[in-house]
Amino acid sequence: MAKQRDKVFPERDALVAFIRAHPGEVGTREIAREFGLKNADRVELKRILRELADEGTIEKRGKKISQPAVLPATVMADITGRDSDGELIATPTEWDEVENGEAPKIRIHIPRRPQPGTAAGVGDRALLRIEKLDDSEGAVYRGRVIKVVDHAKTRVLGIFRALPDGGGRLVPVDKKQVGRELNIAKADSNGAQDGDLVSVDLVRSRGFGLASGKVKERLGSLASEKAVSLIAIHSHEIPQAFSPAALREAEEAKPAALKGREDWRDLPLVTIDPPDAKDHDDAVHAHADPDPNNKGGTIVTVAIADVAFYVRPGSALDRDALTRGNSVYFPDRVVPMLPERISNDLCSLVPGEPRGALAVRMVIGNDGRKRSHSFHRILMRSAAKLNYAQAQAAIDGRPDDTTGPLLDPILKPLYDAYAIVKRARDERDPLDLDIPERKILLKSDGTVDRVIVPERLDAHKLIEEFMILANVAAAEMLEKKALPLIYRVHDEPTLEKVHNLQEFLKTLDLPFAKSGALRPSLFNRVLAQVKGHDSEPLVNEVVLRSQAQAEYAAENYGHFGLNLRRYAHFTSPIRRYADLVVHRALIRGLGLGEGALPETETVETLTEVAAQISVTERRAMKAERETADRLIAHFLADRIGASFQGRISGVTRAGLFVKLSDTGADGLIPIRTLGTEYFSYDETRHALVGSRSGAMHRLGDVVDVRLVEAAPVAGALRFELLSEGRAMPRGGKRPGARDAAMARAKAHPGRSPRKQDRKPGKARSGKTGPGKSKKGKS
Repeated sequence: MAKQRDKVFPERDALVAFIRAHPGEVGTREIAREFGLKNADRVELKRILRELADEGTIEKRGKKISQPAVLPATVMADITGRDSDGELIATPTEWDEVENGEAPKIRIHIPRRPQPGTAAGVGDRALLRIEKLDDSEGAVYRGRVIKVVDHAKTRVLGIFRALPDGGGRLVPVDKKQVGRELNIAKADSNGAQDGDLVSVDLVRSRGFGLASGKVKERLGSLASEKAVSLIAIHSHEIPQAFSPAALREAEEAKPAALKGREDWRDLPLVTIDPPDAKDHDDAVHAHADPDPNNKGGTIVTVAIADVAFYVRPGSALDRDALTRGNSVYFPDRVVPMLPERISNDLCSLVPGEPRGALAVRMVIGNDGRKRSHSFHRILMRSAAKLNYAQAQAAIDGRPDDTTGPLLDPILKPLYDAYAIVKRARDERDPLDLDIPERKILLKSDGTVDRVIVPERLDAHKLIEEFMILANVAAAEMLEKKALPLIYRVHDEPTLEKVHNLQEFLKTLDLPFAKSGALRPSLFNRVLAQVKGHDSEPLVNEVVLRSQAQAEYAAENYGHFGLNLRRYAHFTSPIRRYADLVVHRALIRGLGLGEGALPETETVETLTEVAAQISVTERRAMKAERETADRLIAHFLADRIGASFQGRISGVTRAGLFVKLSDTGADGLIPIRTLGTEYFSYDETRHALVGSRSGAMHRLGDVVDVRLVEAAPVAGALRFELLSEGRAMPRGGKRPGARDAAMARAKAHPGRSPRKQDRKPGKARSGKTGPGKSKKGKS
């Protein structure tokens, strides 16, 4: 037994056994209770747990502890094959093999009478409910199909390019298939015209020449760039058309009346949104708190469109909304979660029009901390529709005809309230990354006009902070009522990622002393040290990559990035299904009338919903990024040979990814084109290093490049590097040619060493197709 101050502690094996018996369910408190440890023993217990975590024996997820990489009870998985008994085998869709090792296998249990929508096969993606399994063939989980989300793809999506003989070629839209065109005979073209987006069934290819395909469906014309978003919509199977029943429900919906609501039509709530916003679902108001016991405090009100009044659980509108999960935003269009009758009309807080809303009234102390809150189902009337720049200009002394009358009674109190809540925000010290977000502006014909980085105004921060306050209030209220809800959660970085970050920061002589609990402030101290320096973009990018990805979950483990213990999306039920669930739960918990969360909704059922909408959120983000890539590739396609300045945004064994400074376009510089020596991948430095010269190309370096090739349909660019590499810092180890050859052998097992690998110094040549653009973490 380990001893500390004459106190007998449980053996490490006993602690691990208890944690394994309750994966993800126990924390320090539960462990102490199980083994009869007192408060004075917590320091020693935490030390032992920290050692176990550092060894990788256990893993901390928020306040809960489990075995490393233990799968949750509900998981999205891809069915990859069958075992020797013919049973289906799946692996988790979201799995980082670098971080967690080989993905665990899940054996699929097929009931005799499967429910509709649960019949799965090899290649399908499905939502599974799983349990641990001892298995001699390597499957460690047994899974039951809850729902098949995506069936195996047997078709290729691409652009039809007509040939004189009446047939054509298919140009694939997938970056991985760039250069792999398909031949389509005239008889198999199905009437496709040049520029049509089509889905094609593969025909067995011959031993030579192009593989063949048969047009199965014409999905639209891409004669203009205005239709570029169609590619992402169809390739990711994002639903566009609402069911007839959902459209009928939307058209038959009647505006919310005063019955069952509080009358707040005289409160001058205002909406503040981007200038191109089509729906306005949140409104704000603030005024000084007259309570003498809260001197210097403020009262902030956030009102959100009452979507739950129109979209009832189990209705056709509800089913369509859940399938979508969220709205998807492209430069040229929006694919909404709800029909326009709901999102752009009945639930858009139009100035002067009565609208139903769910409002939260928050009392804030002069220290910026929320003292209390209350939720209300109201009938409101927006006093004005403003955009961010318009509101900011008024505060900065440039009011217009709309904002002039609102400046003193409405806008100044809002900004005064923001100044107060910002105090608590600064004290909370959430993760403060500075990653510029670019916006593509289109011309009237749908082509790219320019790419801008919108200025970050106090008006943006004001709305953001008020929405965060409202989201926290919603989570707190539902926890108080002991009701199930969907949280917005963000786990802390894994121990391995923190270690990798520490090793990287050492190469910049930046300390990252982790002691005690991991907090965003640790990362913020590093970011503050590089503020205004050349390394600022690099460090921001590497810190971002060290973070986990936010998601939805019915179990709470906090939001690390915001440094909040409980957080739930409440402020945009028009475009996020999670918010709609939270609205329904509030209506149920507070007895606010119709549209409440059904009693049948439990933590278990909401776990399934959370897993599904986390997937649709990632699908939307990927589709939006790919569309931006394609638009920019179209924009640059006629500038082959031109030179640009950019920054290295990714370093891999395949080469360098470069993000252009003016457009934000991503492209690849293949490693074979870097020069007359071999370059080896230095994972710690995030760099490629020359074996002879020690020249180093590092993540974040500013470089000059030449555009060599553009594939607009796939959104892929290939560059040639014009800049010299930086010198290797003192004490750095230069990889030799043998190191480079070994690295390639590891990356491509079974491939014999190339002639160049045996004779270092030989110049490289050869053409390569454009590569896959690096994608940022959401």
